[in-house]
Amino acid sequence: MACWVGVALVWLLVSAGWPPATWLDRLASPGDGGAWVSPGSPLWEPLLLIEDAFGPDGITTLVILLAIGLLAFGRGRLALVTLVTPLLVSGATTLVKNGVGRDRPAWQDADGFLESYSFPSAHASSTATLLGLLFVLVLFAVPAPTWRRLALGALVLVQVVVCLDRVLLGRHYPTDTVAGTLLGVGFVLVAVALYPPTGAGEPAPAPRRGRRGRRPEPEGRRLAVVLNPVKVSDVDAFLDQVTTVARTHGWAAPRLYLTTIEDPGPGMTRAALADGAELVLVCGGDGTVREVCATLAGTGVPVGIVPAGTGNLLARNLDIPLYRRPALECALGGETRAVDLVAVRGDGLEETHFLVMAGMGLDAAIMESVNEEFKARVGWLAYVVSGVKSMMFPTIRLEISVDGGEFTTHRARMAVVGNVGYLTAGMPLLPDAAIDDGLLDVVLLYPRGLLSWVPLAARVLLRQRHTDDLVNRMTGRTITLRSQHEVPRQLDGDPCGKGRELEMTCLPGELLVRVPGEKPFPLNVAAVVNSRLAGTAGRE
Repeated sequence: MACWVGVALVWLLVSAGWPPATWLDRLASPGDGGAWVSPGSPLWEPLLLIEDAFGPDGITTLVILLAIGLLAFGRGRLALVTLVTPLLVSGATTLVKNGVGRDRPAWQDADGFLESYSFPSAHASSTATLLGLLFVLVLFAVPAPTWRRLALGALVLVQVVVCLDRVLLGRHYPTDTVAGTLLGVGFVLVAVALYPPTGAGEPAPAPRRGRRGRRPEPEGRRLAVVLNPVKVSDVDAFLDQVTTVARTHGWAAPRLYLTTIEDPGPGMTRAALADGAELVLVCGGDGTVREVCATLAGTGVPVGIVPAGTGNLLARNLDIPLYRRPALECALGGETRAVDLVAVRGDGLEETHFLVMAGMGLDAAIMESVNEEFKARVGWLAYVVSGVKSMMFPTIRLEISVDGGEFTTHRARMAVVGNVGYLTAGMPLLPDAAIDDGLLDVVLLYPRGLLSWVPLAARVLLRQRHTDDLVNRMTGRTITLRSQHEVPRQLDGDPCGKGRELEMTCLPGELLVRVPGEKPFPLNVAAVVNSRLAGTAGRE
């Protein structure tokens, strides 16, 4: 939604003659009445090739090939999203073009002269849609951080090149390409929110013989799986998939422990330890992951995380893949890393722990007001809706003590204490936070009015480190927050009830977690295809 608002904002700024927008559009011409590149220039032919490659025919061909590839791996829903989203973007681009009615730059060359409207760029919107879909697939399917960053960087570079191509040929103003990119990205974000690539809605594979409890136990290291059964559509198929990956990495067939409403993980984890587990896999949302990790802390038994929630913030900050098969490869064949855990006490709370972030104020109010049914349908977009409704949460007066020092008084709408730095979509709320540095990072946000959110967001996104009343930061091993009145509180995204105090202590290196190594995990395409032909594969 924010991207679409951005499209409207770009046009409003252009039509109002806002100086920075006008200056940007003037860059589309060197000032001699022509385009930057004209026929006969060394760049002319390469730019025309790019124009053709990412034109309607080229994009259509690439979209169809991507959809066919997804179908070949049994990803029918993703293939449908891949086909439908570009069609919606094309229609939306045409509607906006006709509604705005902006003429093309006068300096475009007669060779390939375009008479259709200019704003937004259809090349930019369609390319952003295709690359955005690929961007999401890379995030979910490529487990190794180095390879994933290279792939994502390459996709961003291609979008920049296509936008430059439109400007250098004189086909568009720069603001046309910015708006087109925002339009395409907006549709991709909505598509991903409605139909997550984790495949939660894919039909379950056909059942087969050899279900849990009747599977022969191969020799190998002992493996336990703590599963929130609500998070998978077919428990047996999931266990089959874990067993297949486990055998390739020398682990015995897993022993399964299902969480319940009454016991979200600690009891199952203790039972797994009592049974001699050498590695515990946890599959569930952030709440389940937190409970299992807290129980494993200090035992020396590592945890492997198979994220299946909405936020999955711990997995994101540890570069653990969000797609099931690569996440299993990471857990069973990755490296072990010691990370910090945070002990928490507070009024009305039993002593507990968190791994990601704790907060008082606005962020906790957002978590409290999220409609669970709506979240199940649209994923993290539910937090956006809740955030808009809670944006002007009342100011709270906080007293803060760092490492047992004197309390200082502050005003804020929200206070977040983080063991990691990044939120969903890579927002660097606490850019200096590290999960293995033995320190906690604190940020206080105090936007006084609605418009104050704009500079606040800019400072967070640009990772500006200077502090003032708008954004204040602190660091320490022990952090205590006190409020004069009861306010909402949250631990790892789960509301933990209103209260006046949170006391948090970092426990360095308390937990062992399986994380990706630098080498990419083998995709093992043959194994996937063979298992699907046999009707045995779970979601990949």
